[in-house]
Amino acid sequence: MKEPDDQDTDGGKSDRSKSDRRPSQGSSKSEPRSAVKEDYKFLENTTDETVTEGEESYLEDDDSYTEHLEGSSSSLQEDYAESVGESRYMETPAPAAEEAEEKVKKKISETFFYYYTQLVSTPFVTPDSNIPLDLLTLVHSFGYDCRKRANLQLLDNNTVLYVAGNQLILLNLKTKEQIYLRSSSGTGIGVIGVHPDKTYFTVAEKGFSPKIVVYEYPSLRPYRILRDGTDLGYAYVDFNYNGTLLASVGGNPDHTLTIWNWKEEQPILRTKAFSQEVFKVTFNPEDDEQLTTSGSGHIKFWEMALTFTGLKLQGLLGRFGKTATTDIEGYMELPDGKVLSGSEWGNMLVWEAGLIKVELCRAARKSCHQGPINQIVLDEGEVITVGSDGCIRIWDFETIDTADSIDDTGLLEIEPINELQVDKNVKLFSMIKMNETGHNFWLAQDASGAIWKLDLSFSNITQDPECLFSFHSGAIEALALSPLTYLMATTALDCSVRIYDFASKTPLAQMRFKQGGTALAWVPLLVSYTGAQIIAGFEDGVVRILELYDPKKLTVFAGRKRILDAEIRLKQVFKPHTAHVTALAYERDGEILATGPESTLLIICENGYVLEAPLPTIEEEEEDHDVVSYEIKDMSIKCFHFSSVKSKILRLIELEKRKKKKELREKEKEERRKQLAAEMGEDGEKELQGKEEEKEEEEEEPLPQIFIPSTPCHILCGFYSGPGKFWVSLGGYDAGFLYHCAFPPYDKSRDIKEQRDEPFDFRFLQDTEDNPIQAITFSINQDVMFCGMKNGAIRVYILSQNDLSLTNMADYWHFNMHDNNYGCVKGISASFDDRFLVTTGADSNIFVFNVFSEFELKKATKAKVPSPRFGIETEPLPKDIEDPKTYSIENARRKREHDKLMKEVEEIKAGKREQLKALRTEFWKLLEMNEELPKHMQFKRTDFDVDSKIRAEIDRKTVYKIQQVEKELGWEKEKHRIGLMKLQNRFRDSLESDMVVVHAIQSDHKVSSYRLVKPSKYSRSKRASQSERRTSKFERFEKEGAGRKDSQRDTGGSISLPEESIIEKGKKFRPKTLSEIMVENQIEKTRKLIVKAERAQIKIQQRKKEWEELYKSKPDDDYEDPKDVQAIKEAQLCMGDFNLKTASDYKIPEHMRINAAKKEEELGHLDSLAHSKKMHMNKCILSLRDLKVAVIEEIQCLVQEVKNIQSTLHISKHVPIPQIPQIHPEEVPEKRFQYDEETLLVFKRQQMKSRAGKDPEVECAGSSGSAGGFLRISSGKDGDLTTRDSLSRSSKASSFGLEVPKLLEFERADPTEVELEVMKRDEIKHMYMQQYLTNRIKELIVTFDAELRLLRHQKLKLDTQMKLSDLHHVTLFQEILLLKNFEKQENILQERVNSLDKEEQDLQWKINETLKEMEEKKNEVARLQDQEKALYAGFQAALGENNKFANFLMKVLKKRIKRSKKKEVEGDADEDEDSDESSEEESSLESDEDESGSEDEVFDDSICPTNCDTGLFELALQLREKRLDIEEALVEEKKTIDNLKKEYDTMSKKVKIVGTNLNAAEEALEAYQREKQQRLNELLVVIPLKLHQIEYVVFGEIPTDLSGTLVFSNHSLGRLQERIVQLQEENSKQQKLNKECRERRKQLIREKREMAKNINQMEETVRQLMISKFGRVINLEALQTLSVNTTLEELKIKKLRKELSNAKEMKMWEEKIAQMRWELMMKTKEHTKKLHQMNDLCIEKKKLDSRLNTLQNQQGNAFQGPRKADIVAREKVTELIQVQAERISALKKEIALLRKKGGFILPPIQPPQENQMKPMDL
Repeated sequence: MKEPDDQDTDGGKSDRSKSDRRPSQGSSKSEPRSAVKEDYKFLENTTDETVTEGEESYLEDDDSYTEHLEGSSSSLQEDYAESVGESRYMETPAPAAEEAEEKVKKKISETFFYYYTQLVSTPFVTPDSNIPLDLLTLVHSFGYDCRKRANLQLLDNNTVLYVAGNQLILLNLKTKEQIYLRSSSGTGIGVIGVHPDKTYFTVAEKGFSPKIVVYEYPSLRPYRILRDGTDLGYAYVDFNYNGTLLASVGGNPDHTLTIWNWKEEQPILRTKAFSQEVFKVTFNPEDDEQLTTSGSGHIKFWEMALTFTGLKLQGLLGRFGKTATTDIEGYMELPDGKVLSGSEWGNMLVWEAGLIKVELCRAARKSCHQGPINQIVLDEGEVITVGSDGCIRIWDFETIDTADSIDDTGLLEIEPINELQVDKNVKLFSMIKMNETGHNFWLAQDASGAIWKLDLSFSNITQDPECLFSFHSGAIEALALSPLTYLMATTALDCSVRIYDFASKTPLAQMRFKQGGTALAWVPLLVSYTGAQIIAGFEDGVVRILELYDPKKLTVFAGRKRILDAEIRLKQVFKPHTAHVTALAYERDGEILATGPESTLLIICENGYVLEAPLPTIEEEEEDHDVVSYEIKDMSIKCFHFSSVKSKILRLIELEKRKKKKELREKEKEERRKQLAAEMGEDGEKELQGKEEEKEEEEEEPLPQIFIPSTPCHILCGFYSGPGKFWVSLGGYDAGFLYHCAFPPYDKSRDIKEQRDEPFDFRFLQDTEDNPIQAITFSINQDVMFCGMKNGAIRVYILSQNDLSLTNMADYWHFNMHDNNYGCVKGISASFDDRFLVTTGADSNIFVFNVFSEFELKKATKAKVPSPRFGIETEPLPKDIEDPKTYSIENARRKREHDKLMKEVEEIKAGKREQLKALRTEFWKLLEMNEELPKHMQFKRTDFDVDSKIRAEIDRKTVYKIQQVEKELGWEKEKHRIGLMKLQNRFRDSLESDMVVVHAIQSDHKVSSYRLVKPSKYSRSKRASQSERRTSKFERFEKEGAGRKDSQRDTGGSISLPEESIIEKGKKFRPKTLSEIMVENQIEKTRKLIVKAERAQIKIQQRKKEWEELYKSKPDDDYEDPKDVQAIKEAQLCMGDFNLKTASDYKIPEHMRINAAKKEEELGHLDSLAHSKKMHMNKCILSLRDLKVAVIEEIQCLVQEVKNIQSTLHISKHVPIPQIPQIHPEEVPEKRFQYDEETLLVFKRQQMKSRAGKDPEVECAGSSGSAGGFLRISSGKDGDLTTRDSLSRSSKASSFGLEVPKLLEFERADPTEVELEVMKRDEIKHMYMQQYLTNRIKELIVTFDAELRLLRHQKLKLDTQMKLSDLHHVTLFQEILLLKNFEKQENILQERVNSLDKEEQDLQWKINETLKEMEEKKNEVARLQDQEKALYAGFQAALGENNKFANFLMKVLKKRIKRSKKKEVEGDADEDEDSDESSEEESSLESDEDESGSEDEVFDDSICPTNCDTGLFELALQLREKRLDIEEALVEEKKTIDNLKKEYDTMSKKVKIVGTNLNAAEEALEAYQREKQQRLNELLVVIPLKLHQIEYVVFGEIPTDLSGTLVFSNHSLGRLQERIVQLQEENSKQQKLNKECRERRKQLIREKREMAKNINQMEETVRQLMISKFGRVINLEALQTLSVNTTLEELKIKKLRKELSNAKEMKMWEEKIAQMRWELMMKTKEHTKKLHQMNDLCIEKKKLDSRLNTLQNQQGNAFQGPRKADIVAREKVTELIQVQAERISALKKEIALLRKKGGFILPPIQPPQENQMKPMDL
């Protein structure tokens, strides 16, 4: 065992961590002892000892954390720290006053660590005892809690982490070495979690206010401790994707969900997750602000929402709707916010917005898993589901992400991509991925007790699942240790028996059975001196003796498998019980083995009975078969019926305690009495005595009542202390003590049910009232008693040697090891030499401890496996009992006796039946004799009935029995009906047509139809092609590039139109005010001026656009016609050569690229084509069969006619009649499924005769008779149909003139000559008809045979084609399988190409847009420069010539001045603020001209010089403002152009990079396509050829090796030859076309020169016209675009609107003021009314006071003389009146103040405190 290093990087922090130490019994031993414990110690005259609990925390929590923290910030780290304050750690615990003063906490240092030794729990040892703390040291753990949620975590590729009871085990997968970390509380570990970086892991514990301890890995030092996250235990923890946050959810009863800033040990948010059990909580990997919880019957979606009160956790409970509510164990968050979860029935549920979007299942509504889905993982774009059925299935993520319901059921059928069945009887609970490069290995937690290593790569080299470790699953029922060596055996209900070498920490062997094990014992050395035999009892009552041996010492045979260190062999099997075998024990001499379903030989029953059975005497019986039962009779069994005495013990303890207290009080009273007597005398002593008597009467409490539970408490364990004496430990109410009992004397007449026995002694056990002892064992010297507790703890009592009376059982050692909730210790045992202690628990854990000894082991020990017996390998194995319904040995013997009796009874019944048979025979003889008598002498049948009611009763019973038999056979009938239906659905319904074999009539030729099944899935459905061909860049630019911007503008315009229409409608129905009319008139006036200028501008722009379009349409010098480019491309593709696919540089054209979908379509087309041809042939064959049936019917008619004719002819003139053809059963296969009652009866007779062993001839007759059910031509309905036509035809033939002579009643006379002539003529006619009909029959037969041979020839040709089709089908199917393997990677490459291509298109479009924008900005710059030039030109023209102030005014115009940037009128308030801020940063622009020559000259431009024209001066100032505006606009445009250039350069670089990546991706895709093509080329394709088709010959002979040849189709060869001619014709055409184009080019050049001359002449004419009209060349566009000052007009309109809005707002506030004044007046009235009411009440109170005073005065007169009580009462009333008077005056002042406006109200006057007195009893 290894412990983590207890070191700290910061020595200064050692004092802090010292205070964090907590003992192992921190939750139980540090609390005050129970009353029972104190009383018992008081009874034993011992003093109470208190164990103070150490300071657990040295952290000073902030006051704000006492409330429910739900967050108050939008950020999780920085903002939270700002709003709440940084946390600070104190060096030592501060006092409460200092804690209240501390407001700011310091942040925890990154290098701070806790001390592991001070944090971890340690064993509890009785104070002042010499028991060492390391009495037991954990050596190894053989168990694994496989059913604990998330109990398998991975720290690195070689280290896994899991919980075993109170231990955290770090297991090295290679060395199998274990490192242990103890829980800090000692009350168990709830759940563990690992940081995403694998640098930290969390241990969330159980117990009262459990902690979450974060350890650093690999140093294993405690890094952080999180407190107060739940009440009793944590159920799950999870880090977010970055590892900065930790989410935890608690178990019962609070189920608190907490989000932690774990590095600061502070909770951020906290809320209740749900009211039922919560299984899991996880962060969304894509969004840390989203979480999901799931559990019992619910799933809940959480979001961290920023509200006005701060950060909150808002939960949305998932609604199941129509879907049944289910527990959700596994789920996964999808990137888009949806959640995919499992269900109990195995389907997957897709959740969106708290509702089930769709439920996913497999085809035919099969569930995705057979059982719950425990985990769902997204890995490398694939969804992995882990099910309890032991299957792992891989699903397509895109299919699940885009899944949606298609009908009302809400189900969608999908199929997994891959699946893995791990093994049989595997129940996968969770998986975690191993980070091994190049591999896809996972570790899986198996709830059946194993850890698996799985390879989920699903390739050709995928490894089989490997079971790394195997453990018991569930509670370990029994434990046994070898009496000779360090071997132990365990068994559990998981049907396995396992052998361990606990000294060398090695599992040796295991053996599995059909039933679970419940009891185990090692056979004593007296029985097996080698210690090699183990006896085990199972839950079906079977007892098996197993033999352990070392197989390495056997004779090694060749081919033997890997030899293990130990093997188990079944030696003997018997079944003594029918229920669980719970105990096994050998007698001391080893001669008797005792087994029991509920007890042992010291028979301790759970219901409170303890029995002692004496050793039975075994007598050798001569006749074992005569013994009816194994029951042992006349045994003197002693019985002890336990009766509860715990209440009596508690009563006795209470009496002793009171007695002791009374003695102490007597001593104290005596001392006080003496003290008072000395001080006060006898009066003080009497007064003290009276008070003490009253106190004694008050303090006397009733004693505890005697209580006996109605249901006896279970006896948990026990052991002998001496002859007839034993100790027992009980649970329930009687827990907390060990009871010493003795058997009463044996009394045969005593009723044990009425017997009640009490123990004669007991021992108190500390802290065991709710934690009784479950198992007890002793050391060899019996000086140490090892106890296993209910809560999984181990307790060791130190005794005197061989002291089984437990006289000195006081000091003990206690340590929690197994799980405190469900880890009850089921077995505890010490090794043969007391060096080791082994415990097993209900939590599947097996712990091996090293017992403290002064003599330590010097070297590692190893158990010695017994050697095999001689000849053990040749011994036959006994037959195992696997059927749980097998009789036990007792029941088998009783069954044998019962069968013997039943046989005798059956013999008696058989004799009776023989007598009845003889009487029945005699009765039938009497009936026969009665029938032989004359009718008048015969008795009626009813006369033989003795009683008519008997026959009616027999008939009724017969009917009833028939009904009962029908009911009994109803299930069998339905079963066979369903079975028949399934067979028909599987084999018959899938057939479209069965095989029909039509035989020829004269020859042996036959033709058979095709046995057709329904079309395959490939021909029925077409799968969409996943990687379609990408359109070329030229096509894309033609279709998309030009219209993208226009489409976006169009969509933008279409969106804005509805809003404008809505605004217009709103304005239309609103009345206009006068101010609005004024504003509209001003707007309309300005609009007309602007429209006029805009129209001129539009004309100019339109003209410019036409010129631009004209220039754009001009082709570049290197321009190529797209039609020519496309023609060149087509010519390159269709050069006419034949590229071999096997070539290394073969490039697959896009239209020839194939994938699985296209290949499936091709396969479907082939299947449908073959199916149609087969169907056509089948129809022809069925038509031929129908023709044969018709021919047979016609032949039958003709044969009948021939027979009629031959009846009139002499026999010598008869012609042989042709045989009538028969219909073979193969020709009508559908008749096989037609049956009637006769067929069934024949089948039944055939079955009965075959069973009875009758002659085979009868069977043949039966089978021939049954054939009549298939086809009956001459009988039944079909026979009627066939013979009806023949009879009609025979009647027609007879009407032809063939008359059958009738028998005359008169004697025949000699024929006359005429008659002879007529008879001769008829004979000739009959001879002719006979020959004609015979030839007709032969003609029909020959014709039919000819039709059959012709169809047979066609069928043979079609068979050849179908065989080729089958070969092609095999090839296509192989290609599909190969393409499916390539499909996934190809799709990935294709998607990358598509994404890069799309990115390139987007960037290209952005570049084009940027270029367009740059062009527009350049035009804008040119326009502004033209405006500036026009401004200077206009000012120069205004100055005129010879103006002496021209230079001054020009300087004024060109002067650079600083001015703030103007605010844009159109902008809103935010834009105004931005412009103000930016104006401070703007500086004036100074021109180079002013700086060059006029820096020294200073002039004042604010005053116009004398004699200077004021108008020109003002014009210069105005034009200067315009110039400055133009210059600022120029600067802004140039800045924009520079930014656009930078953006253009950036995007150009990106385009190059994307283009390079796209080319690389296309090359990778092309290489992958080439690889795929090479793999396709490797497939073998069968092509049958005839000899004349082979043109490759060597020396005139066909070579033996044709591997270097090519197979061409005639079509391809002909196409290549035709292409040669086509290319020659195309060449001549292109030459003619080239000559025509040259001539056309010369003509265009001449026309261009003439056009240039015309343009120059027209420009000169325009220039001359402008000079003649304006005197110079001017800009006409500038004149046309002169307009009003739009900025000024807009400011005016804005001013009007602002005035209107201010007037409305003032009116609204005046109305609000009036409303508030009215409300104030109403409140004042209401207040005044209440004051009046209060004044009336005060007046009434004053009247009542006066009346009360009057009454008191009157009553006082009744008494003579004043009394003390009256005086006191009068004074009190006087004071009360004064106080009330003061209150009245105060109220009056308040009323006066309230009547004034703004009066200040003083608090009411309080009466003086010293005047407050207790009310007196009047």
